[in-house]
Amino acid sequence: MLYSLPIFLLAGLSTAATLTHNALPWKLPFHVDGPHIYSSNNREVQYVGTNWAAHQEAMIPEGLQYSSIKDIVSKIRGFNLNVVRLTFAIEMVDDILDNGGDVALEDTLTRALGPTNGSIILKKVLKNNPQFNKRTTRLQVFDAAAKELARQGVYVHLDNHMSKALWCCGGGDGNTWFGDTDFNVAKWIRGWEFMAKHASKKWPSFASVGLRNELRKPDAGSPAEPYDWYTWHTHMTAAAEAVHAAAPDTLITFSGLNYDVTLSPVVQGQLLNGTSGTSTAGKSALFTPSSYPYAHKIVFELHKYDFENTQASCSDFGASLYNNGYKTLNTSDPTAKLHYPMLLSEWGFIQNGTYWNQTTYNKCLIEFMGKYKPSGWMQWELAGSFYRKTSYATGVQVQDLDEAWGLLDHEWKKTRSPVTVENSLEKMIEATLKSGKGY
Repeated sequence: MLYSLPIFLLAGLSTAATLTHNALPWKLPFHVDGPHIYSSNNREVQYVGTNWAAHQEAMIPEGLQYSSIKDIVSKIRGFNLNVVRLTFAIEMVDDILDNGGDVALEDTLTRALGPTNGSIILKKVLKNNPQFNKRTTRLQVFDAAAKELARQGVYVHLDNHMSKALWCCGGGDGNTWFGDTDFNVAKWIRGWEFMAKHASKKWPSFASVGLRNELRKPDAGSPAEPYDWYTWHTHMTAAAEAVHAAAPDTLITFSGLNYDVTLSPVVQGQLLNGTSGTSTAGKSALFTPSSYPYAHKIVFELHKYDFENTQASCSDFGASLYNNGYKTLNTSDPTAKLHYPMLLSEWGFIQNGTYWNQTTYNKCLIEFMGKYKPSGWMQWELAGSFYRKTSYATGVQVQDLDEAWGLLDHEWKKTRSPVTVENSLEKMIEATLKSGKGY
């Protein structure tokens, strides 16, 4: 079992690569130089982390009805991880700025779960987290989570997952692309200004942001702007400028298109063109970091799941990731015109004890990490269950839904599948950190 072992010592890692409890391994703020992230004293930074969702209807970090924030963070550290991709919804900021202020725990749980179940879950949350009361606000819960992550030596990578607080993602969810039904660009940028400023002042281990999760093509009938790279460039650079103005020390991560599986045109320095027959027809732009005030803060991100050829050779698997953007790490590749760090901000699969060995995905991803030494990754995901989530099987909203992909069990008490963690997460960490760089 994972927790029967010394939790901060991983077999196969050098002593230098072992995380120290209660100490951030690198000094903030971070900056980039070529394809690497560096600390303020120029030590190389390599993220190994997980996702802790807080972007759904309740708009607070998941799992607090089963565990304290302190114990959840202890489990994150127990997996030998050094960063959390903490997700949020712009709706939370809209409520603060437009709808009378931040929302209390009692009210947000009632809205998300109904008066009966909301009251039940509130009592459980307060029992596990007695520092809160029913009038504690959503943002105060975020603050408490961020403070505890810092106390235990874990960095915060704040990710805007959705505008409307919902499970992500689909082509018809209203959050797909700039100008979609619930994706108000002005409010998105305003939301980032607010959160970046707040986090930079309040969260001791706040290190980086992800501007938007899984940009994707909207279904027919959406009011969204043209789905093209020109539109991407227009709004992503505007948001990055806003974040940098609000929190100039923070790394800014740019995601790609098609559910964040490609950044190829950007990395290859191609013209980012508009779409004929639309408002962007005849327009083009170049992503030119040297002209941006945040050039030393730029990071790219991609996602990779096992939704394609599940028995692909590792050569084909690696070529796909490489050509979709990871070539940015290769300063010897003449087709890569930009060289910046790359994060794999989502990867994962069902934690059932067998799937890790049933496809080539796990093996090939570990091999890829060892070969290309990217700047890091965040596994999807930590949560063993959700306050409320859409069922994969039925498409229906279910309260207290089990999450089979989660590192933790339903009650957030134990590792869901120690054998999966041993053969996947631990080997990913080893492949990424075994050189000991940065520690």
